[in-house]
Amino acid sequence: MSAMRVIDSHTEGEPTRMIIAGGPDLGSGAMAERREIFRRDFDHVRSFAVDEPRGHEAMVGALLCAPVDKAHAAGLIFFNNVGFLGMCGHATIGAAVTLHHMGRIGLGRHSFETPVGVVSVHLLSRHAVEIENVASDRHLEKVTVAVEGMGQVTGDVAWGGNWFFLTEQAPCALTMANIPELTRKAEAIKRALAQAGITGRDGAEIDHIEIFARPENPSAHSRNFVLCPGSAYDRSPCGTGTSAKLACLAAAGKLQPGEDWVQESIVGSRFAARYRRDDQGRVIPTILGHAFVVSEATFHADPDDPFLNGFRR
Repeated sequence: MSAMRVIDSHTEGEPTRMIIAGGPDLGSGAMAERREIFRRDFDHVRSFAVDEPRGHEAMVGALLCAPVDKAHAAGLIFFNNVGFLGMCGHATIGAAVTLHHMGRIGLGRHSFETPVGVVSVHLLSRHAVEIENVASDRHLEKVTVAVEGMGQVTGDVAWGGNWFFLTEQAPCALTMANIPELTRKAEAIKRALAQAGITGRDGAEIDHIEIFARPENPSAHSRNFVLCPGSAYDRSPCGTGTSAKLACLAAAGKLQPGEDWVQESIVGSRFAARYRRDDQGRVIPTILGHAFVVSEATFHADPDDPFLNGFRR
């Protein structure tokens, strides 16, 4: 790798960096297989793209890949400052807007291959995108763990393309001023879950913590703080986290198919969401958000650079 071309966007405040050229050769297998090759052999490319000095802790990457099935518009592999993700809702919205910016897709319906399945995309305008995510479900209900500094905390474990622990026991007000405290408490919840042996299916790590409270905007149903892997908080309302929330609401009988749910983020941005049930009765979430292209760049790999492959705090 001598140079890498990227296009940056943000979706409701959360950044996405899409690698459009100069990424690793991962072969022609399914996105899940390519992600494992990426993880095993090219983790330095991940760090090069999104860690400091070119990126920062909140940056989420998306590697643009040729799809296995040419009926799909693209393949996408998602990653962040510490590793790889199964799915990323905000980055999928950002990728759709970026591909339109590149002239690769027009307005209308498209589909992307991801490591956890095919995601449908409806590009409504230059900025507005509706995605239909993979099937989501509540895995565990009302799990209680002892959390340092919080006592007993109860929440649900759910899948929305990534694994989440969702709780309405907020340790403090969900405001920007309280982000350091919310981060510390969410990390403590994550540690407590690991110590208690609470996981997703098949022992999968619960690597996202989602805390809910009343919204500030009266048009929203709730406000959230989402701690992502690597201890960065999601500036958007989190697409996979909102999908997990819909699955929990559906399982509890608190939201019916087709009913609207507006999720507000810690920075005040919003996703509009709803779900349908497929032929197997599974929850299929739909998330509507807005993304904006903010920059295009070429990154150069200078072998004399002491921070060539990036670093993180």
